[in-house]
Amino acid sequence: MFFDPANFRHPAFRQGMVDTLKVAPGIWAWGLMTGVAMVQAGLGPAMSTLMTLLVYGGSAQLAAIPLLGAGAPAWVILATAFCVNLRFAVFSLHLRQYMMAWPRWQRLSIGYFIADLNYVQFVERYPQPATHPDDQRSEMAYLCGNCFLNWIGWQVASLMGIVLAAQIPLQWGLGFAGVLALVGILCSLSQSRMRVISLAVSGTAAVAAFALPLRLNILVAIAAAVAVCLLIERTSLADKKANS
Repeated sequence: MFFDPANFRHPAFRQGMVDTLKVAPGIWAWGLMTGVAMVQAGLGPAMSTLMTLLVYGGSAQLAAIPLLGAGAPAWVILATAFCVNLRFAVFSLHLRQYMMAWPRWQRLSIGYFIADLNYVQFVERYPQPATHPDDQRSEMAYLCGNCFLNWIGWQVASLMGIVLAAQIPLQWGLGFAGVLALVGILCSLSQSRMRVISLAVSGTAAVAAFALPLRLNILVAIAAAVAVCLLIERTSLADKKANS
């Protein structure tokens, strides 16, 4: 995906990077906090660096860190990360209609580089998949720019957290600061009635299902928000057809 020169030269690539910058401070704070958490959990700088480069998933990393520190069995750690990342199955199902025009190696690379906010910003800019090759190139270039800068920012912030972990005490409340940064991003993205409803439903469901093991409350929150929004959308369409 990122190795195709046509993507770098396309104007949409730059626009994707510009849009990423709008939410970059929150991503950087989250990455910094994740880097610090890995080292302070006892993984060590080398293992922490390897994890952030290979895993590239803040939620999965933070879910796996205490399990690694406690010496949990590998299957428990993998199952936990799998459940936390199940939301990407929903993203993948939606993005399939956008991506099938591209070679398998590009689709596989997208699976590694795309993160939650990349998905949100992409579908916000391109609500419907393109059918013309030029428009499809624009979509891919935008996604490349958006994901590329997000990946760079995350890795730099995480590596800084790894390096500075010994100098940043837990009493600073860095984890809470990272959560606040993400809350700010969520509020800035809640620009429509449907998004506000999905945010309220997912948040309520996540809290209600918090006691579930393996962070399954995240999956429950996603499923609840998708179900409610689909129901509202279908009801709205039915009302429009009845009134027309």
